[in-house]
Amino acid sequence: MAAAPPTEGPPQVTGRRKRMIARGWTQAAILVTLGGFFVLALLAMRTYQAQPPIPDRTVTSTGQVVFTGQDVRDGQKVFLRSGLMQYGSIYGHGAYLGPDFTADYLDRSATFVRKSHERDGSADAGAQTVRDFRTNRYDAGTRTLVWTDAQAAAFTELTRHYADLLGTPDGKQGLRPSAITDPDEIHDITAYFGWTAWTAAAERPGHDYSYTNNWPSESLVGNEPTGHTVTWSVLSLIFLLVGTGGLFAAFGRWNFLGWHRRDHRELRFHAPDRVRLTPAQRTTAWFFLVMAALFLVQALLGATAQHYRADLGSFFGIPLDQWLPYNLARTWHTQLAIFWVVTSFLAIGVFITPLIARGWEPRKQALLTRALLGALVVVVLGSLLGELAGQRGWLGSLWSALGNQGWEYLDLGRVWQVLLTLGMVVWVVILFRGLRRRLRQESVANMPWLFFLAALALPAFYAVGLLATPDTQFTTADFWRFIVVHLWVEDFMELFTTATVAYLFVLLGVVRERVALAVIFLDIVLYSAGGVIGTMHHLYFSGEPAEHLALGATFSALEVVPLLFLTVEAWGFLQIGARRHTASSTPFPHRWAVMFLAAVGFWNFLGAGVFGFLVNLPIVSYYEMGTGLTANHAHAAMMGVYGMLAVGFAVFALRYFIPENRWSDRWPRLAFWSLNLGLAWMSFATLLPGGALQLYKVVESGYADARSLGYLQGDTNAFLEWLRLPGDVVFIVGGVLPLLWMTWLGVRHRARATRQPEDAESTLLFTEIVPAPGPAGPPPADEMVEP
Repeated sequence: MAAAPPTEGPPQVTGRRKRMIARGWTQAAILVTLGGFFVLALLAMRTYQAQPPIPDRTVTSTGQVVFTGQDVRDGQKVFLRSGLMQYGSIYGHGAYLGPDFTADYLDRSATFVRKSHERDGSADAGAQTVRDFRTNRYDAGTRTLVWTDAQAAAFTELTRHYADLLGTPDGKQGLRPSAITDPDEIHDITAYFGWTAWTAAAERPGHDYSYTNNWPSESLVGNEPTGHTVTWSVLSLIFLLVGTGGLFAAFGRWNFLGWHRRDHRELRFHAPDRVRLTPAQRTTAWFFLVMAALFLVQALLGATAQHYRADLGSFFGIPLDQWLPYNLARTWHTQLAIFWVVTSFLAIGVFITPLIARGWEPRKQALLTRALLGALVVVVLGSLLGELAGQRGWLGSLWSALGNQGWEYLDLGRVWQVLLTLGMVVWVVILFRGLRRRLRQESVANMPWLFFLAALALPAFYAVGLLATPDTQFTTADFWRFIVVHLWVEDFMELFTTATVAYLFVLLGVVRERVALAVIFLDIVLYSAGGVIGTMHHLYFSGEPAEHLALGATFSALEVVPLLFLTVEAWGFLQIGARRHTASSTPFPHRWAVMFLAAVGFWNFLGAGVFGFLVNLPIVSYYEMGTGLTANHAHAAMMGVYGMLAVGFAVFALRYFIPENRWSDRWPRLAFWSLNLGLAWMSFATLLPGGALQLYKVVESGYADARSLGYLQGDTNAFLEWLRLPGDVVFIVGGVLPLLWMTWLGVRHRARATRQPEDAESTLLFTEIVPAPGPAGPPPADEMVEP
């Protein structure tokens, strides 16, 4: 299939191109996806029905009010506005430096109550303490909760404790000095911590376990793993083995994807200088530069946050907590991780659209693309400054609108969250403008439509995060938050990634279109089968009923099956072109872009699969949630998969911006090895061993003790945190900085990527595909159609 010279519009195709894949694939994808979301809708309904109640009043046995329901709600707002979810956690969800405030309050109050009973001469103070906390004295009719006098006295004592912890003028614990000093706010936030601790110990009506399925591990109140936790852990292992064996048996028996047969084609690669770029494509050079700059800032903030775990007192003698406290550094670190990855995804979507449209681009497409970039910069800077101002208390009542809503990964203010969603909608409109003529010519089951629908899903499911507000009860807010953190990231960004990479390989000629379609539909089926309902593995112990634990454990185990299978198959997918003999005098120009994609497969299996499954079993999660093992999984999966993808997309596009005489493979080579070695060092030198030791501490001494600052600042942990430093240096200096330099070269030389239409050497395709000589005959029919 020889490349045609560029024209002012797309080739005229009569009628609509027929579906290029068997109907069974589309039917399976639709049925599995609808089934998964139907169950997810039922679980959402159960979340609202079964979430722990917030009593209107919590009183002593004599009727004295300890705190009100409004105090609890106001305390949650103080917690979120102050960025404390990026310092400590609630129900194990949040950051890893400060305490888990649910477990901390429960342990301290239970210790106080037990000592109180001992002073009163109780014959069995331990058993009396367990009865005080596990007996549910909430009256749903009057919406009143009765606490014992000892529990009420513990509340008074802990109000003073949290006033000291959160309001100390000396700092030296990761928060800015005098972070929260208002007595009313201290009272309210203590009420919030106390309410969550009550839900963690009081038995759910009609059951012998608490609202949080007996989490956290706390012997003082009789919290230990439930039968559900143990049973569904065992069953999920069985489901994993059966699912893995069944999938490999099926794909070993039948060659569904079709790339194992011999491919009788030759590839003749065109030099990147011969590829003519459209104005919108050239604009994406600025996107990649912004992406690299955000990546650098995000990595530096990550190193800063990590330093707090190595040395809480100062940053090499500088009182960093006065200017950049841990919770602000981590807020920016997590938000920028989303921003820089999304920036790359937006750019590659715009870059690939004219290629799918066979060279056609509508008028003012570049103008819209530049406007999108400007809006993105405004949202990024506005949200980061808003989070600073919100945590400092400078925005008053506008803290949640313009400052920080406080939910981890959804910290940005409401206005910025809406604008980011609208920005992605504008991006979809840009893609549709560029694709609309091609879409009219294609079956909805073909690749152009799948690429567009995958892009459309990104703003749609990010918008679900708008359902989590500072007024939303934590259990419900966490349900919607993890639709973004898990379902948006691990399913729909994965789908867009698969569609984009598959299309790039089709355009490069190294994969037949039918094979690429099969990979995309396989991705939809496998990830929808496990990933949609598997979202619940985040919510085992945050106030959800036991059915969330059962389904989350089962389908979370099945999530590993597609990761395992697609990792094995992806290697063949990436190596198809390399196995062919080629008559091309030009070497394959995208070796390092493909290497980054190969790294994605490695980290997808290790970071998302192995490290993810390590923490997803309910019995393991019961002890390790919110420890270093969670951080290990998050870093290896987020950076290893989506970070490497974002960099790979940039390296691919930069190959066409930077002239041949200015391009050098040493920069992407250095970036590739430095990023991967730095990430591996971070994981295996610090996060994995540190998390394993912390898990042991939980089992040995209880969750609250293992999450305390005293434990984290111990000699062993400090040594492991300092041991991470060489890996961070390699990652930033050898990985991020060369990428920033390459993107700067792309911006400087992007104008040279313009080719004149009359230039006979210019082409819109990357590769010429010709039948190999010999008796093999013509290529399959689907290869005779221009992709």
